[in-house]
Amino acid sequence: MASSSGTSSGSSMLQNSGSEEDVQVLMDQRKRKRMISNRESARRSRMRKQKHLDDLMAQMAELKKENNQIITSVNITSQHYMNVEAENSVLRAQADELSNRLQSLNEIASFLNASNGVFAAGDSSSFNEPTDSFFNPLNLSYLNQPIMASAAEMFHY
Repeated sequence: MASSSGTSSGSSMLQNSGSEEDVQVLMDQRKRKRMISNRESARRSRMRKQKHLDDLMAQMAELKKENNQIITSVNITSQHYMNVEAENSVLRAQADELSNRLQSLNEIASFLNASNGVFAAGDSSSFNEPTDSFFNPLNLSYLNQPIMASAAEMFHY
């Protein structure tokens, strides 16, 4: 009997070790599948991360390009503004000069009108009106001189 029980326990031990080996093989296969799946998932994650990084780099390059275009546009606009300001300064100086000339002409015309009235009412023989065009208020062509002003004169370049 001892031999039969020894045989049966030996046989069950073989079955146990066989099923333990099967379980171990099955666990090893699952472990390998999980490891392969994890590696594939990590590879996909690295690819997504690299694509995101590439997209950000492309966006940064595009934004730098736009920024440079905006800076160039601002510089051009600033230069135009400075040119217009310089031109406006010249025009203001010319307007002031013309205003001063007009005021002087009005004073001369007013003086001449006042003088003509005084001498016309009094003795006209005491005042002989010169024929020079300077004293003739209707002939003011000598005042038609160009006004010379430039940005260089205004700002001493």
